[in-house]
Formats: sequence, C-alpha cells, structure tokens
Amino acid sequence: METAQSQQRAAPGTFTAFARFVLFGGGVGLASSFAVAVLASWIYWGLANALITVVSTLLATELHARFTFGAGGRATRRQHAQSAGSAAAAYAVTSVAMLVLHQLVAAPGVVLEQVVYLSASALAGIARFAVLRLVVFARGRSQVTATVPTIRPVPASAARAAAPAGPVVLGHAA
Repeated sequence: METAQSQQRAAPGTFTAFARFVLFGGGVGLASSFAVAVLASWIYWGLANALITVVSTLLATELHARFTFGAGGRATRRQHAQSAGSAAAAYAVTSVAMLVLHQLVAAPGVVLEQVVYLSASALAGIARFAVLRLVVFARGRSQVTATVPTIRPVPASAARAAAPAGPVVLGHAA
C-alpha cells in the first residue's frame, strides 16, 4: 500500500495550475451555462442557476483536488466547504449580473444572456482560482509547520556548563 506521502503529488506551478483550472473549471462552467439555459426554460432562472451551481461545484472541486492543484486524491469535507464558499460568491456575481441585464434589457436574447453570464463567470472564476490556490488547496501551511524547528528546553546542568565563568561586558571578558 502506498503511504499518504507517496500519494501526494508535487504541486504544479501557477501557470500549469491556472491552465488546468481553466480546462476543468472552464469546461464544467461552460457545460453549466448551457445546463442553466436549458433548465431555466422549465423552472425559474435563479433556482436553475442555484441547482446547477451546487452540482457543478461538487464536480469541479473534485477535479481541482485531483488534477488542478495536485492534492493527490479526493477533496476533503473542509475543501468542499471552502470551495462552496467561493462558489457562493461566484453565484452571487452571476446572479447580480443577470439581474442587472434584465433591468437594462426588457427581453434579452439567449446569446446576450450567455455573453453576460459567461463574462461574469470568467471574472468570478479568476477570483475563485486565487482563493482555491491560496486557501483551499494551499499546501504551505502544513509544510511550513512541519519544517519549523521546535525549541527544546536545555537541562539546567547543561546550561551551567555552557555559561561563561564570569560576567561578560559587551565584547570584554571581566
């Protein structure tokens, strides 16, 4: 059996991670935008967006854990929860964009809706990449704490043996 350490992959560089993020997250986002459009023809758009956002967030978080950020396996509950927080913010951005569109244009066509939705999704996606890379799938916290040397108390007998025989005055031994 492989150990947890051997299962972990090296974290990809920022450019590689962003390219994978665009591929996986963008692919899921693109498919989601069409799913929202289809589902919105049967139910209220806001509900369709919410349902598709939940499903696509679960899928994208798994893809990002496994491939984008090199976490080496399935996403944890903590990662899903944090990713859901960033997805909620993205949901708010896309919803506000669509509400503004419908306030400005009485009957926008499907193409205009898609342009607005995908533009808002792209902006939210860039912010999400930063959050996922720096917070959700960040490895630095656990690695930094593992490499910080610990301070161990010195026994009194060793401290007395290492202490100078007499008082020391800045550069002069008395």
